[in-house]
Amino acid sequence: MTARIFKPAKNAMQSGVAKTREWQLDYEPEQARVIEPLMGWTSSGDMKQQITLRFETREDAIAYCEREGIPYQVIEPKVKAARKAAYADNFAFRRSEPWTH
Repeated sequence: MTARIFKPAKNAMQSGVAKTREWQLDYEPEQARVIEPLMGWTSSGDMKQQITLRFETREDAIAYCEREGIPYQVIEPKVKAARKAAYADNFAFRRSEPWTH
């Protein structure tokens, strides 16, 4: 029962960054999922896959795992490359190609 501690990625369908500031703890699956023969649904007997815990800081999540005796793995977030962009840059003289209509 290993736990993953990570910061969730931004939702690809929206431009906002809601629910990405907190750290999340998810459990690794202990059992493989199986396909139910009658309906074809995928199921598992592992109930820990349904648990998601959120913490304000990484240290809080690590302290929880150590207090409960849960082995954990911390996945550091990737640094987002900040790109400065301004509308005026479309008309700047330093452009590689001149702006045309």
